[in-house]
Amino acid sequence: MPQSRNGFNIKEGEIKMRELNTDLLEKSILGTMMQENYLILDAGIQPEMFLSQVHRVIYQAMKELANAGKPVDYVTLLTEVDVGDAGAQYLTTIAYYANPEKFEHYADMLLDAWRERQKSAILTEALSENWTIEEIQTKLDQLYTSNMTIETSIEQDLVNMAERPFFPEKMDDFIPIDIEELAKMLCGFRQGEVTIIAGRPSMGKTDVMNHFALAAGMMGYLPIIFSLEMNRKMLLERLVALTGNINRLKMRNPYKYLSEEQKNEWMDTLSNLKNANLHIDDRAGLTVRQMRAQIRKLMNKYPTKKPIVFIDYLQIIACEEDRNNPYLNTAYISAQLKKMAKDFHCPVVCLAQLNRAVETRQNKRPVMSDIRDSGNIEQDADVIILLFRDSYYERLSPEEQSQPQQPYERLEFIVAKNRNGPTGTAYARYYKSTGRIVEEEKG
Repeated sequence: MPQSRNGFNIKEGEIKMRELNTDLLEKSILGTMMQENYLILDAGIQPEMFLSQVHRVIYQAMKELANAGKPVDYVTLLTEVDVGDAGAQYLTTIAYYANPEKFEHYADMLLDAWRERQKSAILTEALSENWTIEEIQTKLDQLYTSNMTIETSIEQDLVNMAERPFFPEKMDDFIPIDIEELAKMLCGFRQGEVTIIAGRPSMGKTDVMNHFALAAGMMGYLPIIFSLEMNRKMLLERLVALTGNINRLKMRNPYKYLSEEQKNEWMDTLSNLKNANLHIDDRAGLTVRQMRAQIRKLMNKYPTKKPIVFIDYLQIIACEEDRNNPYLNTAYISAQLKKMAKDFHCPVVCLAQLNRAVETRQNKRPVMSDIRDSGNIEQDADVIILLFRDSYYERLSPEEQSQPQQPYERLEFIVAKNRNGPTGTAYARYYKSTGRIVEEEKG
């Protein structure tokens, strides 16, 4: 066995380092569970997956407390359950390693490490017992499915579908859209699907997001907004202006610019916005994994509400595995967003920037390939909506500027991709001064 010059066994050193890393990993998982109790029963972890016997005892104690509906913390672990040799100081140390944002990644690492140990044990036993290849394969297959409950039969699905032609559906899989022509194409934002809403800067993307988020909140859903570009204060001012139909310029100094009528309605406006139960995370440079941690936390806090996730915007989501290539980074993030929508069974609505190429064309109406660093977006997204306003490119003469202008502009929702329905264009009136978007009147 190879040794270093001082006689230290390299193989033994690698094993000790690996065990040290596993110990830190397990401490982080347990510490995070002490901080976020809902993860104890949600994560699908079993005591035997921990390498440390002490950690197995602590986790088993956590499960017993959680199953009894009791809080799991430093005090309850010490006073209500025998935590063996761990002791008070060790529990304090574990709490120090808590890292909720990396919990899912660490849980995956724990599962992978456990499987590797199990695989080694299976192969060792197979060698000593002269197992056949088929016996070894069966054991390995069981190893990779033993911690999962996967329903593959379609029998129950067919039972659930049996009454669909005969009774009106609740459309539980969709969060409704209040723009009729758009709703005809999409039905709504569907659970488990990713919708990309793309446009040039200042085309109205954030206002469209705010409109759909506010509408979903008013209907009793749980809108979660990740505002990676605009800070919380600015976004909140826009939402107040939208809710109260207030000119956004007045939000810079409400005391000075609001009319008496608007001041009298101010508290009602804030109350209405509060009732929408919006949640805004404006941390810059968030990764999809950090978003997942926040979504899981809010879903646990509001278990009766169905979440809908909004992200502003795609190209500034931080990539956990930076490939030094914007195209590849966006492709990776796109796949992660799709996985997030499926894992949480919720709609994910993500804004995206269009590239400058659209500006050089005679016809400036966008197409899917105009999405900047598009990566695999066209493949991964279930729905792609491109925003367009003719007025965005209009240059009025001085004479035209002196004439009274309409208070709204025509906004096109170009459904360029719809995996489960038709494509086409829906139209709405966009009141840029307040951020309001309303159905275009017919006729």
